[in-house]
Amino acid sequence: MPAGRPKAHPTLTPEERSELERLIRRRKTSQRLAQRARIVLKSADGENDVQIGRDLGLSRLTVGRWRRRFLKGRLDALYDEPRPGAPRKVQDDKIEEIVVTTLEETPKGATHWSTRDMAKRTGVSRETVRRVWKAFGLQPHRSETFKLSPDPLFVEKVRDIVGLYMDPPNRALVLCVDEKSQIQALNRTQPLLPMQPGQVERRTHDYERCGTTSLFAALDVATGRVIGKCYRKHRTKEFLRFLRHIENEVPEDLDVHLVMDNYCTHKAESVTRWLARRPRFHVHYTPTYSSWINQVERWFALLTNRALKRGSHRSTIALERAIYEFLEAHNEEPRPFTWLKTADAILESIARFAHRTIAVHGAAN
Repeated sequence: MPAGRPKAHPTLTPEERSELERLIRRRKTSQRLAQRARIVLKSADGENDVQIGRDLGLSRLTVGRWRRRFLKGRLDALYDEPRPGAPRKVQDDKIEEIVVTTLEETPKGATHWSTRDMAKRTGVSRETVRRVWKAFGLQPHRSETFKLSPDPLFVEKVRDIVGLYMDPPNRALVLCVDEKSQIQALNRTQPLLPMQPGQVERRTHDYERCGTTSLFAALDVATGRVIGKCYRKHRTKEFLRFLRHIENEVPEDLDVHLVMDNYCTHKAESVTRWLARRPRFHVHYTPTYSSWINQVERWFALLTNRALKRGSHRSTIALERAIYEFLEAHNEEPRPFTWLKTADAILESIARFAHRTIAVHGAAN
């Protein structure tokens, strides 16, 4: 006769077997939980603890422990129980004090709270303040800028331009047009120290000014292709030359919708007359203080970050050469920006922002 008592093997219901198999298949199941599910399934199939341990690389005692736990508590017993730990030292009223003080007060002689000042004020550690701020999404050290448009036709202009982006007209080209003016050719005062393993690129903080240029650009919202020209001056004359350049670049059988801001050059009398003589050109002006709605501004940010910010140019010619190289590389594999927000979503967001601003200042007054 075999020594010892016979081991009790679990008998699984169809639901329990299905759940155990799901735990093993699911990608997000922890490795420990999946291993326990395998132990129970193998035990239910009649395998002994030694054989299961050999197959799973576990000891006989570990297999026996989880088999017995399942027999006692079924599926719930396979999950880890909450472990005992030290009681909370920071209670809810202290957390509320930190949050309310951060939102409604400022420290003496300063515009915003630091972790050190808040810790001193509330009598907790700086690490506690940091954790509370992180949990509630508070960042007193950060500040952003904004400006609401006072344009009386703001709603109409937003709907018009967003409509062009999301549902462009047939047999037409939508071009976002603007200028990046006064781009400076900056030459570093000392040679660049290139990047090496364990060492980031270094350049001097000071520079020599070697002239300026202005880039006129038109972004095709459908393809991402950009039409661009550099001019040394930024006047109505140069803008008219750029419009003629656009006219030559766009096939004659297509209408042209130009999205532009309200800069005086764009509304000059000579420009208005030039556009009036060309009925296929249609102008859509952005709302005042709303350059964010002109997609070419996003392309200007790419140009700055990838070609200008870290560049060193000894002359305006070298600067323009770098701009044209970036433009050429971009147009080899252009990618359009994807406009996601509808006009209604934009207007609702601005309305919420305006109501919050009014509520805050109304309460303060």
